[in-house]
Amino acid sequence: MTLLIDKLFANATRIIAVAILLLVAWIFTVLFQHSMEAFAAFGFDFVLQDKWAPNLEKFGGFAAIAGSVISTFLAMLFAVPVAIGVAIFLSEIAPAKLKSPVGVSIELLAAIPSVIYGMWGLFYFVPIIRDIFGGLGIGMLTAGIILAIMILPFMAAVTRDAMNTTPDILKESAYALGATKWDVIKDVVIPYAKAGIIGSLILALGRAVGETMAVTFVMGNVHKISLDITAPATSIPVTLANEFTEADTDLYFSSLFGLALILMVMSFVIIAMAKFYFLRRTRKVK
Repeated sequence: MTLLIDKLFANATRIIAVAILLLVAWIFTVLFQHSMEAFAAFGFDFVLQDKWAPNLEKFGGFAAIAGSVISTFLAMLFAVPVAIGVAIFLSEIAPAKLKSPVGVSIELLAAIPSVIYGMWGLFYFVPIIRDIFGGLGIGMLTAGIILAIMILPFMAAVTRDAMNTTPDILKESAYALGATKWDVIKDVVIPYAKAGIIGSLILALGRAVGETMAVTFVMGNVHKISLDITAPATSIPVTLANEFTEADTDLYFSSLFGLALILMVMSFVIIAMAKFYFLRRTRKVK
C-alpha cells in the first residue's frame, strides 16, 4: 500500500511539473502567434523604433521597452539600499521587542494591492515631484519611486531571512577575534547570505519589470523617449493596460501582443539569471 501511495504521489508531482512547462509553452506560443503580423510588417524595427502612431499604423516598441528598463532601474536604485539596510537592522541590530512588529509591518506592505499604491502615488507623490521638478509630476521618476516601495517589503523580508541563516558560531568567533558589529555584518553575515540576497534582488527585479496597475496611474502613457526622467513616458505594461481595449485593427492588436512577448522574454531572462546563479552557487558549495 505504501509503495502504491509513493508511486501515485511521484506520478502526480510529475504531471504537475509537466503541466506547468506546458502552460508556459502555451502562453509563449499564443503570444508568438498573435505577434507574428507585427514582426512581419516591421521586422526588427519593431524593437528599435520609438514611433507609436495607431492612426498611421506605425508601431515601434522601443519607447515602451526603454520606459520599462529605466523605471525598473530607478526602482532598484531606490529600493536595494533601503531593503538591505532594513534587513540588517532586523537581523542584527534591532532589539527583540522591535523585530516582530517592524518585521510584520514590512511584510504587510506586500499585501497592499498594487492599485492602491498607484492611487496613493498619483495623489501624494505626483504633487511632490511636480513642486520640486516642475512639469506634470507624472513620469518615470514617480513610477520608479512607487515601484521601489512595492518591491521593498519582498526584498527586505527575503534578505532578512537569508541573513538569519548565518550560524551563530561564525558571528561569535568573529566577535571573539575582536571584530566590531559592522565587521561581523560586512565580513560574515553578508558574504554568508550572498546567494539569498542576490536571489531576492533578481526576483524583485522580475516583479518590478512586469508591474502594471501602480505604474499606469503615474507614468503617463506617452510614447516618447526623453532624457528628463520626470517627463511623462510609458512602459510595456502601461501600454498594454491602456491600449489593449482600443486596438481596432489587426496590426494594432498584433503589435500589442508583440510588446507582451518582449515583456515575457525579459521576465524569463531575469528569472533564468537567478536560477543559473543558484545552480552555480550550489555546485560551488558541493
